[in-house]
Amino acid sequence: MVTEALIGWLRASDPALRWQVERDLVGEPPEVWQTTRARIANEGFGARLLALQDPDAQWAGGAFFPADFDFHGPEAAEDAGQPWTATTWTLNSLREWGLDPAVLRERRTAELLAEHSRWEYNNLPYWGGEVDCCINAWTVANGVWLGADITGVVDWFLEHRLPDGGWNCEWTEGSKRSSFHSTLNSLTGLLAYDVATGGTDATHAARRSGEEYLLQRGLIRRLSTGEPVAPWVDRFAYPFRWSYNVLNAAEYFRQASLLDGATPDPRMADAIELIRAARQPNGTWHQARPHLGRVWFEVDAPAGEPSKWLTLFGTRVLAWWD
Repeated sequence: MVTEALIGWLRASDPALRWQVERDLVGEPPEVWQTTRARIANEGFGARLLALQDPDAQWAGGAFFPADFDFHGPEAAEDAGQPWTATTWTLNSLREWGLDPAVLRERRTAELLAEHSRWEYNNLPYWGGEVDCCINAWTVANGVWLGADITGVVDWFLEHRLPDGGWNCEWTEGSKRSSFHSTLNSLTGLLAYDVATGGTDATHAARRSGEEYLLQRGLIRRLSTGEPVAPWVDRFAYPFRWSYNVLNAAEYFRQASLLDGATPDPRMADAIELIRAARQPNGTWHQARPHLGRVWFEVDAPAGEPSKWLTLFGTRVLAWWD
């Protein structure tokens, strides 16, 4: 299914995507994809976001929401999505795209955020995290990337794992059951920590626990009934943001296998077939309806059209599985 035409289409893209195609799908030597990756800071999506950074190292003047966000206005309505322009979301994009962190370290981004940025929740300091599992996961991933001290947030995850093995952002409301969304995001943060530092026995055990939570459910089912957990399990839209789907989850397990030296777990088989079933005859995956909300600029195709990002992820995951 990986035809020359498909590779050519994928290569004709922003450096943030192209270098991953060169490394993971084509198998180019490091000097080729590293050269492309270095272009992220100077052209395309990455350069555009870097140009939007505020003097205090934030984006849009806020940690998780823009400074001008009206928590009681139309933009805060449940059906309006949320803005994706503030600091955390922008750092997530730059990190996931492969920007060299030295670019932001030269700007003293971590230090300036420690000095100037506070979470909208209780005005807590940026690198200390807050109470939301997903926010804390991104804080860990972005912190180890930029060289900030996020040890306390890592410890927070070890203390807030739920009895069934995962995490839930609604633990503050008394939830004792883990969430697919929260667990995947928490795992992604802990994986970033383990990749960057080698991790600890405690973080390795926490990842195993969260992975088992998802694997016991085949990445798609309720443990109690065996029924699909929700329609969003095979709804693929890039950027993934905070939401769970099996492509996002399979990409986590692919990355974890590179660190752990593990082979794919057979309990993922049904989830993988959902990913395979979404592949079009020409080898592409189509974009679902993206998350609503304010963005700096669009980085992928409109809903219903072939998505280069989803095609990269889907092709890479199936190659790893097969």
